[in-house]
Amino acid sequence: MGKLLNEEQIAARLESALYSAGRPLTIEELVKAAGTESRQKTITVLESIIKKMKNTFKAIEIVTLPDGSYVFQLKPEYSASIRKYASKPLLSRATTKTLSYIAVEQPISSKQLLEVRGSGVYGQLKELRQLNFIEHQSVGRLRIYSTTEKFQKYFGIEGDVTTLKQKLFKRVRK
Repeated sequence: MGKLLNEEQIAARLESALYSAGRPLTIEELVKAAGTESRQKTITVLESIIKKMKNTFKAIEIVTLPDGSYVFQLKPEYSASIRKYASKPLLSRATTKTLSYIAVEQPISSKQLLEVRGSGVYGQLKELRQLNFIEHQSVGRLRIYSTTEKFQKYFGIEGDVTTLKQKLFKRVRK
């Protein structure tokens, strides 16, 4: 067996994995990145990092998402002011439009989405499901889509679907 890592080394590995991933990482991915082979040790060090970040940084954070994954991100309240400095967005413009349409119109059928967004919507729906931003229920041969709790937390939206729609309309009117 190789050399045991101390907490600082584990923390450095976790920080670098979360920072460079640019997407949420599962606890399994973080255990591998940490090199600990211990879920509990990884979680303990991760919680320590999260606590230190809250006391040190004002605009960035590590968030635990509803599906149990972790993401290193800019706090939602700062995203609008720095958007012009960001390199590559998480979602393409077309996928973002589809996600926005789902958020506003939910629950919405795959048939309605196809009519409004075109045949490219199928790839976009797959991407959004992989990110766990949307979910669907099957009703006969139709799939009915809606946003998830992870979507709301990732984009800093609190409340139920009605509140979400009100906030989205308020932003559109500005």
